Amino acid sequence: MQQSISCTVAEAADFLRARLPATPDLALVLGSGLGELADEIESPVCIPYGEIPHFPVSTAPGHAGRFVCGRLNGRLVLCMQGRFHYYEGHDMAAIALPVRVLKALGCKALILTNAAGGVNWDFSVGDFMLITDHINFMGANPLRGANDDAIGPRFCDMTQVYTPAFQEAARRVAAQQGIALREGVYLGYMGPSFETPAEIRAFRTLGADAVGMSTVPEAIAASHCGLPVLGVSLITNMAAGMAGKRLSGDEVIEIANQRGPIFRRFIRTVAGELPL
Repeated sequence: MQQSISCTVAEAADFLRARLPATPDLALVLGSGLGELADEIESPVCIPYGEIPHFPVSTAPGHAGRFVCGRLNGRLVLCMQGRFHYYEGHDMAAIALPVRVLKALGCKALILTNAAGGVNWDFSVGDFMLITDHINFMGANPLRGANDDAIGPRFCDMTQVYTPAFQEAARRVAAQQGIALREGVYLGYMGPSFETPAEIRAFRTLGADAVGMSTVPEAIAASHCGLPVLGVSLITNMAAGMAGKRLSGDEVIEIANQRGPIFRRFIRTVAGELPL
């Protein structure tokens, strides 16, 4: 007999709870090239994903594959230093599992970060984009299959996936730090191949401002289980056909590393300012 989603979540949450110093206030998911923020956490407790019941192992470049818990800007946070992607071969249930576990542990909010390609012609490499909405173009949904009512409703409202009050906090921090914070719609693409120029033109017509291979399944899972979300993208490249050159994963990591100190300061400050 197949185990229910809530039982799987409970087993993973119980394992983590026994190893954490206290109930974390805030959870963060760090995208490609952005994992060094976890190194700034005070008195860290580190737990590799491979030790946690039912958790897969992250294989994406630049993803350490562990939880890091400790103090960040005065708040007790639980940080995912690396995430799971659909393109790695994980099913959507595996990608949704960490979000559901974070909710079960008592986290009050979730910050999702990612490295993304710019689709909006007004954007530049190195920009930060506040995610105001998303388009799911991954061909799958983490809520597909039997619903566990203990986790969330069968039909999940997606009107305000990205919490308006959190967006306001991010705008205030950006203004204080002199950051030109872009805003826009993130389109989730399955990957791992980059998009074609024709696909990027189509995505722009659909209303996308940035494109990436993560975040959307996690945001859907968070909305389903009632976990408020802030989403921020670091634009590490202009999408296919926009810059007149080939795309590479190395470029993504390089730009993320260059902009990393400013991005980490921004996210660290926002983590302390969110109205939980």
